[in-house]
Amino acid sequence: MSKLRTALLGISAATIAFGGNAMAQEVRLLAFEGYADDAWRVPFEETSGCKVVVSYVGGVDEMFAKMAGSEGADFDLVSIDTSLYPRYAEAGLLRPFDEAKLSNIGNLLPAFQEVSAVQDGTSRLGIPIAWGSQGLIYDADEMADAPTSWGSMWDPANAQRVIALDDSNNNIVMAALYLGMDDPFNLTDEQMTQVRDALIELKGNLLSYYAGFEDGVAVWESGAVTMMLSMGEPQLGQLLDRGYNAIYSIPEEGAVGWLDTWALSAGAEDLDCAHAWADYSLRPDVGEVLNSKYGYGPTTVEAEGLDYADNLVWLKPVEDMDARVRLWNEVKAATQ
Repeated sequence: MSKLRTALLGISAATIAFGGNAMAQEVRLLAFEGYADDAWRVPFEETSGCKVVVSYVGGVDEMFAKMAGSEGADFDLVSIDTSLYPRYAEAGLLRPFDEAKLSNIGNLLPAFQEVSAVQDGTSRLGIPIAWGSQGLIYDADEMADAPTSWGSMWDPANAQRVIALDDSNNNIVMAALYLGMDDPFNLTDEQMTQVRDALIELKGNLLSYYAGFEDGVAVWESGAVTMMLSMGEPQLGQLLDRGYNAIYSIPEEGAVGWLDTWALSAGAEDLDCAHAWADYSLRPDVGEVLNSKYGYGPTTVEAEGLDYADNLVWLKPVEDMDARVRLWNEVKAATQ
């Protein structure tokens, strides 16, 4: 996290100290849908005396542009995933939390207590609030033996019965995990070539690629599919709702996990209310609603069936996204 440390050196002790704008008595959130639900926003406002002002966004690029446009001054907290911390820190948009103001930090499950991507030495830059993964989904009625490895997608016995999300990074990370590479987000040129060749080989085993939750489910419903590199837990729910005996699996090599967090803006005004909101988000009853209403994996309670966070490889920045996109285009253009 040396880049984060360098970026944070410019934040003085005075800006980290509490006080902010004591008259504001509000917390301004920049967030994705679901992270400021009335189920806990209303009781938070009633008990804390802090008004919650929420700005919702639809994508990570929009979120960064809004933060960068005001140098963070328009928001107190922003919900970002762990892979985005270097980008925000290098732009001077973050400041550390004061853990003395986070009485509920102990509510985090063990898997989320020490997430390196949100730590800079002894400083905590993020509060984990929700997570998900991109695992393997298979049809238990069609497969006598439960697949335990990503290698099942390459197995000739499953030829033309496998589909995969049309996405460069997730396929590259999955293949790197399958090939036993230590850091699937930081590959050498030699490793990239090995991944490319493996994905071209896999392409010969695929029925098709798919784009989006509904598209993947629609291809599955064609009747030919028994296994997929999935878009995550919500896709399993869609298949179960349609009556399939679908099982969600994290292969033995691991799977990509995304972890959304609250990060404290360098331009935060009311630091007391910002910390109070982040701390309130760590209540188990908040995690239960995030799971039951939105299907997210909570970070404070073990949701039924979501007991595999320790087996995930949390999303991180990659060595060269442009190179990964070029590799993926090579794979899709390859002929068998």
